[in-house]
Amino acid sequence: MRLAWLFLAFSAVATFGATNEVAEGLPPCCHPLVAQTNYTDQSLFQLESVWTSDTGRHMKLGGLRGRPQIVAMFFASCQFTCPITVSDVKRIESTLPENLRTNTGFLLISFDSGRDTPAVLRDYRAKRELSSQNWTLLRGEPEDVRELAALLGVIYKRDANGNFAHSNIITVLDAEGEIVFQQPGLNLPTDEIISQLETLSLP
Repeated sequence: MRLAWLFLAFSAVATFGATNEVAEGLPPCCHPLVAQTNYTDQSLFQLESVWTSDTGRHMKLGGLRGRPQIVAMFFASCQFTCPITVSDVKRIESTLPENLRTNTGFLLISFDSGRDTPAVLRDYRAKRELSSQNWTLLRGEPEDVRELAALLGVIYKRDANGNFAHSNIITVLDAEGEIVFQQPGLNLPTDEIISQLETLSLP
């Protein structure tokens, strides 16, 4: 499986030990740093990288553990495909039944480590009207962005103007951070993603 060999390719990914509970009742932006814990070997939540949210809070991806996540990479100043991708994710959110919508996280991760500061991401959240209850906006160091993009199968390259050419992929993670589905492209039907989320919600 592609994800398995990509994990082997990154020596920075560690094996974890003790467990830690995700803070109950807090929006994703306010989850504390997660202590090392025993994730599955396919989980993105085992990454050690520390990310910064639009509130300025530092967190690991493991802070999102406990509910499925819809994940997309973007940069805030993008005028072309990123607004479409974010609209696609918002469309997924609006189409979900209420019980699924409140139990699903929506995660946007920036390519642009230099320009997408917490303040820029905070303005982006307000402009796009992204709820603080289930949307998480993160920026990270360039090497951490490269690692995560590779694990998600997202290709990107910065041009001379500081913009990014990149692939457009929406990823569904299960509650343990494993990739269960990916949908490349733009303006695509939401049916398959919703079906995946419904399957994940089954007892």
